[in-house]
Amino acid sequence: MKSSNDHIQIRYFSGYIRNWKTLCETLSVDPALSREAREEAILKAAYAAWQTGMTEHLYGMFAIALYDAQLQKLFVIRDQVGQKQMFYAPVEGELLCSGDINEIAADPRIKKTLNKRMLQQYLFYGYPIGAETFYEGIFKLLPGHYAEWDGKTVTLHRYFRPVFEPDDSKTSDEYAKEIEAVVDEILSEERGDTELPYKESFLSGGVDSSYLLAASDAVAANTVGYEEAGFDESELARRTAEVLGKGFHVKMISPEEYFARIPTVIEKLGQPLGDASAVAFSLGCQAVREHAKVVYSGEGIDEFFGGYNAHKRVLPADWTYLTCSHIMSEEVVRSLMLDYDSSVHAVDPVAPLWQEVAGQDPLAQKLTIDISLWLEGDIYLNTDRTSTACGVELHTPFSDLRLFNVARRIPAAYQFEGEQNKITFRKAASSRLPHEVAFRKKVGFPVPVRKWLADARYNKPVADALFGEASRRLFSQEALHEMWDRFTGGEALLWNRVYAVYVFLIWYEHNFS
Repeated sequence: MKSSNDHIQIRYFSGYIRNWKTLCETLSVDPALSREAREEAILKAAYAAWQTGMTEHLYGMFAIALYDAQLQKLFVIRDQVGQKQMFYAPVEGELLCSGDINEIAADPRIKKTLNKRMLQQYLFYGYPIGAETFYEGIFKLLPGHYAEWDGKTVTLHRYFRPVFEPDDSKTSDEYAKEIEAVVDEILSEERGDTELPYKESFLSGGVDSSYLLAASDAVAANTVGYEEAGFDESELARRTAEVLGKGFHVKMISPEEYFARIPTVIEKLGQPLGDASAVAFSLGCQAVREHAKVVYSGEGIDEFFGGYNAHKRVLPADWTYLTCSHIMSEEVVRSLMLDYDSSVHAVDPVAPLWQEVAGQDPLAQKLTIDISLWLEGDIYLNTDRTSTACGVELHTPFSDLRLFNVARRIPAAYQFEGEQNKITFRKAASSRLPHEVAFRKKVGFPVPVRKWLADARYNKPVADALFGEASRRLFSQEALHEMWDRFTGGEALLWNRVYAVYVFLIWYEHNFS
């Protein structure tokens, strides 16, 4: 006798379903199945029960391609905030889809053509923003969306919007208690997954990763360090790990190792990314893989709770918030590109979202934009692809939708206090952390690239790329020389422009030479 789910095929799945035990009970799935068989059974049963509404019941991270033979339709689904990547391309009556854009671009039916509109947007933002990619005809499925393919047409559906609705009927302290409870719920599920008995965690020493380390079952912390003063936070992380009674590993990164790693990272990312931390994160993941296969990381908190300085700044009334990262003005991009398209504007990817949040609290507006575009386009592109390439399973428990559902109700007045940000979250973290750690100034994974790029001992390959044959096809050499001379002459703040162009050229030469 055939199962009622036999018409459902799971053609692609990447991710981790955190609440799998609850779903097994709800959907009558045998929890003793192997992880792969269990996940397939959960997804099939969830679709049979709730169709595309299954996303409301899955907590974790996921990219799914599911075929319904009765409807003769393929459904491609990405999680609410985009922790897992998903790309697609219609070709010859088939919809190619994968979390690895390289797999799609390698298909012989795909004619690889550079999307210069994306190049123009990338130069402004420093990351591939929005639904287009660097390849014409290959698209990114945005977070909170699913695509429906009937063999001829792709129809996009948006099933989730990161809407903030502040509610001041609770105090900041009451919200902090709610955060504590939700964090405990999420991490109890992680802790209860005994199939993954040994886990470690990344630690910068800041409140997000420190709280995660303290509240989780991670047995050791991992960080990266440098010899350059002012960038190395490893000692701070070490002290935090010692206070929490956790093991500690540090990966010291030299400039030679960093620059040697860039081509591998850009190739594995599949698209250029001007975020210098991606290379450091990759080296960190490689180091973790020597002693652990599963590692926690604290992404999501800054975007959920207002952790960036940009979230505090007051914008003029006629401005659009262009995410927390934008590295070049349109004037600079115009001067650099030989084939500048005046119909492509930096505001284009943001404008529809900005219209949706019109009239909302300014912080809510900014967080919606950053969750929808920056978090998935930069942070999760980095963490998903680099960890996967290193053979590490990365879990981001603080990106769980249940924690967002608390954050979305917290008034802006509860988020900032003087120079401090995400105050309510810090109060929750203080239940597990010493006050000094919970209210410590924001700490990330800083990289001394601005120093290394300007150092003649290391930057010859950078200059060779900036002024090489591939660059001459796309960029004004006069404008590049001016930017390079200003940067190496002491204008350190230009480092991100130099780096963004450099990593693009590495990607371009690899794919179009």
